[in-house]
Formats: sequence, structure tokens, C-alpha cells
Amino acid sequence: MKLDRDFYTTDGLTLAESLIGKVLVHRVNGVELAGVITETEAYMGITDKASHAYGGRRTARTETMYLEGGHAYVYLIYGMYSCMNITASTEGNPEAVLIRAVYPIAGEREMLDLVRARSRRKSIPDFDGITESELYSFTNGPGKLCNAMMIDRDLDALDMTGGDFFVRDDGYRAGEIMKYPRIGIDYAEEAKDYPWRFSVKLHKRIPTFFK
Repeated sequence: MKLDRDFYTTDGLTLAESLIGKVLVHRVNGVELAGVITETEAYMGITDKASHAYGGRRTARTETMYLEGGHAYVYLIYGMYSCMNITASTEGNPEAVLIRAVYPIAGEREMLDLVRARSRRKSIPDFDGITESELYSFTNGPGKLCNAMMIDRDLDALDMTGGDFFVRDDGYRAGEIMKYPRIGIDYAEEAKDYPWRFSVKLHKRIPTFFK
């Protein structure tokens, strides 16, 4: 079932935890690329020193964050890697959730082909010989999953309640959700220590991620 607007129009912390176990889907040229969301981070808008919208900042890039919950917020880091977020809350309140990792469940062969074409990694195994942990290693980071799922700035501000880029509920339920400080935000003073990163307790196989 595709997630509707009501699911997204909650606060960013609630959304970040609720998205664990949901399935991120991007249909490209008739092929479904899909992965179970295994890690997220919440960014809580104007009061969050780690947020792009801290202090009410509004730029051409951050304007997307001010849309109502359920829109894609895609931006570049280092001028080359896309990161994908989903807006939370109501229009004008710039909270968002960064999707940090997914576990591939559909279109895996096509994902690996995209990684091979878009990644700088030189050693990428053939699909027929890849292990589950190797496959997950190509989607267990925010930039990596965007490479594998063909997510880029063209999708910024897209409404994720319709169309070919969305999140659905396939019935996965996380057995245990862990909370940690967010990553790569040392500039954010006390906010760098907030436990606003959510992750499944990882094991070797996806059936053990969820109950």
C-alpha cells in the first residue's frame, strides 16, 4: 500500500522512526527498483542546528523543505552525490527525514548495473556471484542508495504520494529499532549528540531485520 499524505504530516522524529521497514520505490523505464528502509535521520527544522533550515534559513535549495510532508528533498553533497530526504509535518515547517540506507528487494540486478555505471568503485562483482551483504553494501549509505536507485536532483520537490517515486507499506515490521546520534554533523554543537538516527538492529539476512 502506497503511503498517503496523512502518514507524512507528522513531526520529523515520528516520521523517521515510522519509515523504518517501509519500502522505497522508484520505477524507471518499467523496472521497479525497491529497497526496505533500514536507516533514517530526522532533521527538525528551524530549531535544529544540524538542519539546512536552521534559524528559518530559506534558499533555492532549502525551499523544498518548507513543503508539506510527503515531498522528496534531494540535494547534492560535494557537488556530486545526491542525498534523498522526505519532508515531514505541515507546509511552512521545514522538517525532513534523510533516508540513509535501504535493503534491496526488487530490481537488484538493475541496481548493480546503475552502481557500475555511476559509481567510482572499481571492483564491483557480477550480480550472479554477489552475496546479500555485498549487495547491501551498495545501498547502505545516503549517496550510495541514490546511485543504485537512480535518485537525483530531477526528483527534488516531487510529491511522493503519487507517481513512480514513492514509499509503500509491504508489511515489514522492525524487530528492534536502535537510536544513535546523527552522522557527519560535528558543526552542529549540542545537536550533534541528539539520538535522532534510527536503524534496524542489523543481522546477516533481511528476514531477521524484521518480524
